[in-house]
Amino acid sequence: MHPAQDLANLPDPSLRYRVAFEITRAANDTGQVNPALDRVARFINLLGAAGVRPDPGDIVVVMHGPATPSILRDAAYETRFHQANPNSGLIAKLQQAGVAIHVCSFALANQRIERDEVAKGVTIDLAAMVTLANLQLKGWALIL
Repeated sequence: MHPAQDLANLPDPSLRYRVAFEITRAANDTGQVNPALDRVARFINLLGAAGVRPDPGDIVVVMHGPATPSILRDAAYETRFHQANPNSGLIAKLQQAGVAIHVCSFALANQRIERDEVAKGVTIDLAAMVTLANLQLKGWALIL
């Protein structure tokens, strides 16, 4: 973030920020943090700098497609990619900030990821498209 003045569309403390992030892309390198998870952290920081603190669960990450391995437990990531999962620390910090992390069960099957390989605290949903539809119908804004 950088300080700036006279800008439009600042975070509004009078609003309830219920936002779903759809994450489908993987990092270019398996040793890098998924840039979309980094973007979620930036969003949380932008809100926080303005004094806006979403309630736990009001910010939801829905992972599927090539991004799915980002949610692997460290041991499973190490087995698959021969290196530590660069996303583990950020996922834990996002969860501590109240962000709910969800993954699609179909994406898990397509990536051959077992349930016990999914990182702690990540919710396994039936299908990303159902989760995203449910959240939007309940009032969440979608950020792609």
